[in-house]
Amino acid sequence: MPNHVAPLTAPEPSAAFLRLLNVLNTLRTECPWDKKQTMETLRHLTIEETYELSDAILEGNLEEVKKELGDVMMHLVFYARIASETNDFNITDVLNGVCDKLISRHPHIYGDVEVADEQDVKRNWEKLKLKEGNKSVLAGVPAGLPSLVKASRIQEKARGVGFDWEDKTQVWEKVEEEMQEFKQEFNVLDNEAIDVEKAESEFGDLMFSLINYARFININPENALEKTNKKFIKRFQYLESKAKENGKALQDMTLAEMDVYWNEAKQL
Repeated sequence: MPNHVAPLTAPEPSAAFLRLLNVLNTLRTECPWDKKQTMETLRHLTIEETYELSDAILEGNLEEVKKELGDVMMHLVFYARIASETNDFNITDVLNGVCDKLISRHPHIYGDVEVADEQDVKRNWEKLKLKEGNKSVLAGVPAGLPSLVKASRIQEKARGVGFDWEDKTQVWEKVEEEMQEFKQEFNVLDNEAIDVEKAESEFGDLMFSLINYARFININPENALEKTNKKFIKRFQYLESKAKENGKALQDMTLAEMDVYWNEAKQL
């Protein structure tokens, strides 16, 4: 192994990890709730914990990030413990497996391959995955990902093998083209019904092209949308609070009245 970075020598990480393993093993043996858990019952809880970690990261709350990382790590150890009970694999297999994969996927660090930049690293990564048996570059995109995240990952995977636009101008032209095609679906006569299925298809194309453009200008579309969600929630809750202070119910207010509070919220 090349001596690019000195190995960790402090005992704290290994001791803390062993402590987590011991605590989890004790709970699995003695706690009625932990005894009953399976991979399937833990699955939705793990997803929830991952979203909580994501929220903490977007909020910039490092104390919460630390806490949520611990929760996620506990879940990972729990899965390995469950698998060890059926002799399928254990935590040592998991850790060695990911180390072996990282070493094999980074031949520019652990071998003699040369790379010029980050994009070279990504291209090599995808090529190596195909050599390892993946039938498609897109095979590594989980089917269960939220659609917005999935679109972004699909585009990144395709880019990794060179299937991409040359510059952002071309991508923006595609956005405008898709916008016009979506708009045309609503340019119907008064007595004609909108083809909702066709409009939905065009809207999907528009979204996909916008996500593509975001990638070109280094914007994470999932983060961008979630920040807007949080901003809207904060402003709407301010609106609710001010209406309540003035003895009003939102459903009884005009849009103009609500706009007064909304504009106040935008200044906060």
